[in-house]
Amino acid sequence: MSRIKPAEVRFYIDADLLGLARVLAGLRSDVTYPGDPGTVIHKRQRPPCPIASPAVKDSEWIPQVAGHGWLIITRDRHIQEHRLEIAAVREHRAKMVALTAADAGSVFGQLEVVMSRWRDIERCLAEPPPFIYAATRTTMRQISLTCSSTGCTPG
Repeated sequence: MSRIKPAEVRFYIDADLLGLARVLAGLRSDVTYPGDPGTVIHKRQRPPCPIASPAVKDSEWIPQVAGHGWLIITRDRHIQEHRLEIAAVREHRAKMVALTAADAGSVFGQLEVVMSRWRDIERCLAEPPPFIYAATRTTMRQISLTCSSTGCTPG
């Protein structure tokens, strides 16, 4: 008789990547997303996601996800220009990887970026928060968390 053990969630896929989230969560027990009902993957029971809906605002889910210590994967081509999101990451000590590639508009394009950078993304789990990385199929670069009224400076 096989025993099912609890899963250790490590990755949170944002609502703007729900198609990708469902693909990854179907393969890995350590991935969750807003509205995830939970399931058993590889004899590991992943609980339902505490973010019950994709409609939950960033200001509500970022603190919750950061509190769990999960790495956020989101899609935002212009992350370095979004001062409020950068401030939320800094304030709540979140860990974030933003898919910034122009070709990450389709689920397949997003999967290509994530799989091309997967080892880099996994290495981010060990880094102390807060941080944001911009990921494309060929690069991974850190985004500065220091912003002013003129924008965010390179890190």
